[in-house]
Amino acid sequence: MNSKDKDNINNAVDSAQNDTQEGMPNQMNSSGAGDNHSGNTGRNGGPVPNAPRGPNIFNILLIVFLITFIINTFFTGRTGQSAQTIGYSQFIELVESGNVDQALLSESQLQITIGAEADLTEVEKILYPGGRIEGLQPAPAAGASYAAVRVDDPDLVDRLSQNGVAFSQISSNNNASPLGSFITTWIIPTLIMYLIYFFVIRNIMKRVGKNSPGGGLGGIFGAGKSRAKLYNLEKNTGVTFDDVAGQDEAKESLTEMVDFLHHPEKYREIGAKQPKGALLVGPPGTGKTLLAKAVAGESGVPFYSISGSEFVEMFVGVGASRVRDLFENAKKNTPCIIFIDEIDAIGKSRDNQLGSNDEREQTLNQLLAEMDGFDSGKGIVVLAATNRPEVLDKALLRPGRFDRRIIVDKPDLLGREAILKVHAAKVKLDSDVDLHDIALATGGATGADLANMINEGALLAVKEGRKLVAQRDLMEAVEIVIAGKEKKDRVMNPKEREMVAYHEVGHALVSALQKKGQPVQKITIVPRTMGTLGYTMNVPEEERYLMTKSEILAQITTLLGGRAAEILVFGEVSTGASNDIERATKLARGMVTQYGM
Repeated sequence: MNSKDKDNINNAVDSAQNDTQEGMPNQMNSSGAGDNHSGNTGRNGGPVPNAPRGPNIFNILLIVFLITFIINTFFTGRTGQSAQTIGYSQFIELVESGNVDQALLSESQLQITIGAEADLTEVEKILYPGGRIEGLQPAPAAGASYAAVRVDDPDLVDRLSQNGVAFSQISSNNNASPLGSFITTWIIPTLIMYLIYFFVIRNIMKRVGKNSPGGGLGGIFGAGKSRAKLYNLEKNTGVTFDDVAGQDEAKESLTEMVDFLHHPEKYREIGAKQPKGALLVGPPGTGKTLLAKAVAGESGVPFYSISGSEFVEMFVGVGASRVRDLFENAKKNTPCIIFIDEIDAIGKSRDNQLGSNDEREQTLNQLLAEMDGFDSGKGIVVLAATNRPEVLDKALLRPGRFDRRIIVDKPDLLGREAILKVHAAKVKLDSDVDLHDIALATGGATGADLANMINEGALLAVKEGRKLVAQRDLMEAVEIVIAGKEKKDRVMNPKEREMVAYHEVGHALVSALQKKGQPVQKITIVPRTMGTLGYTMNVPEEERYLMTKSEILAQITTLLGGRAAEILVFGEVSTGASNDIERATKLARGMVTQYGM
């Protein structure tokens, strides 16, 4: 039998431990674009040939002038429509014909606008006495403007008033010299915009984004700066390997990496190379992040901690910039450790399928390049954690990047007991507490689940006014994690309560009367918040890694014992056995399709 079969049988054992009347879970559930350096220097501090220089004054002035030109052209072009030039006599005729709506009077020019209800035929005769040439001369239209040179006419205002033309006087700047107009329109706005850039924007970019070459996104509000938390001798994680239990194999592998950082010479003497990285793989709640923090606490070297999701933002190139910045900072503080939690956020396999993320792939490419670029002898170790190793890119997993894959799995019986001791040391326990029994009752639990159980037990003791945590508090905490808290506000009628009671007793009797059945720890018909109306808790006498055919059949028989009790006592069945049937079906299907039974 291979390891996969063992895992499947373990899952079957866990799924059959705790029976529920309605909806009880089968198993316990765990609940930027710039590097960090400035100037033309390379990674080792030396000069870089042909390094790009910053923008010079000519380029800045050219850009500012173009912006001013566009703005000036835009607003100048919208000041009004171009007017067709006509003679003063035609101007008078149009006004007196009643077809003019409004007029603008300046010192040198008169401009009129044809009204919306104007007789356009009459207007055309005034404008073109000899007839309009089609295609060469524009036809008059409502709203069209016509301009004439102003002459000294004292009756002009009276004539406009008598014909109902609304007019207004505007100032004219035609007397201004061309040089003065050019300076006012172009030079002064250009200088103002340049001064704003030089003293305000550039100053902001220097303060929040300096050390970012090229002034890209890394220089705008520090978007490309790494957000990794730095732990060192002054700011420690406060976690050591003594705080980690139940993961002896993982601790051994990581202890060796820490020893390499402290004593690299003894490994180099024999020709061994330091592993560049290690990937912590395991289900949620098994202690991957805790192990990384313990490495930081034990190593005594700078420890950079960052989540994979913190690399990627809405701006393209920010993730790659943050990766560069992170590794540049690490190179300045060698030896050191970089820890990337939830690396699957940026390390997913690259493909050309729909839904691929270019920004995430750029970030991954930069990470691959950085892990190839640093020398293992420099004392930089990269740790990463994930619970989805199957989605990671193959290039990320190859030797030379992550040389080791450390499995952080759910703890066994001894591991659970050790974890319970670590967390129980922080609370006051009564003398009747037996952590071995708690470990037996929590098959399939993760370290996070066990820590939560200890805390729940302490809360229950405080709630009841006691100063010590008793065994019953911890057992109740186990039930809270498995099935939820007691739902005291749910009122069941006597008939339902009786049916639930017989159903649970049926499970217990069938389990107790079978030779291969598991001992019954507790029977309850108190509803729980996770939807159960009652359940029977079976606790194995010892930790098992294999199951025989007869033991699986005993599990299936126990699961169907509740339905059998309903038929014998009441002569009918209920929906209470739905979860039992689901779990029994899963076991039976596994016997045929997986175990060849």
